Amino acid sequence: MITVVPSRTPSSFPVPEFGRNADGLTVARIGDAAYAMIPTADSRYYLGSRWRLSKPLSDWKRSDFYGHGGDVADEAAFHAFVQEQAEHQGEKVTLGRQEFLAHASTPWGPSQGAVRYGEGVVFHSTPGHGGFHLTADRNARVHPLLRAAGGWYEEDAAWAAVATAWPNLFTGLERRQAEETLRHSWPDAWEAIHGRALKPGESRTRDGEAFARDHASDWVVISAIYSDQHRGFAEVIATRGGRRDPQSEERRFLVPSGEYKAGAFGFVIDEARHAVYDGPSSFISWRGRAGG
Repeated sequence: MITVVPSRTPSSFPVPEFGRNADGLTVARIGDAAYAMIPTADSRYYLGSRWRLSKPLSDWKRSDFYGHGGDVADEAAFHAFVQEQAEHQGEKVTLGRQEFLAHASTPWGPSQGAVRYGEGVVFHSTPGHGGFHLTADRNARVHPLLRAAGGWYEEDAAWAAVATAWPNLFTGLERRQAEETLRHSWPDAWEAIHGRALKPGESRTRDGEAFARDHASDWVVISAIYSDQHRGFAEVIATRGGRRDPQSEERRFLVPSGEYKAGAFGFVIDEARHAVYDGPSSFISWRGRAGG
């Protein structure tokens, strides 16, 4: 059965359709965009996507979806994502962005298409990449900690500087994504703009800096492999603080395989529990060294 969910946005915005496909998957459509909640082998779900899937939702198949949009926790999260995308599409229409051909050179090659977000704020697409260009007066509004001298901002992360300087040209979803990008990639700028320090868990960069300070003297794993010599253990190579420069002393340890998880910033050796290992190595690069 297909259900149409009332939108919380103006009536001109697209209304998402939800339903079940031929395989029993939860699916949705917003205009030309199609989405599916696809199960994985470990009983989780990921977001599948497809463009211009015109047949009825009930006829869709798992094989129709080739995009991978990351993990989806449950149906509530799937519905929330689709609703957010519908609002995003609607807001883009109201913003009135204009597509045009621009004969321009960019840091990523010749422009193959452009979108004018506003006066002096243009996004350029190229065969391999893309990004924004701001005129000098528009670029002057970008925060000094984020400002690029030439006014070019690539699409992977630096675009967040443009959305932060000119939020009225971006959708709510884009503004949230830009804020998240700043927190994780440019925490100094985020703190300067918001006037407060980021808390633990709010920024990957800040958390990584804290991890490095807290474990500067600890043995942190830089490489790991299942041990051929000791079943049920991982053989790991560690350095002080996880440093990777050639001058750093390296040591090997044995860690129970079920316990070893790299984590976001590295696995810290517990010298009281994880034994230093000097025996034959499963690391090809270590073989031939003394004790390996």
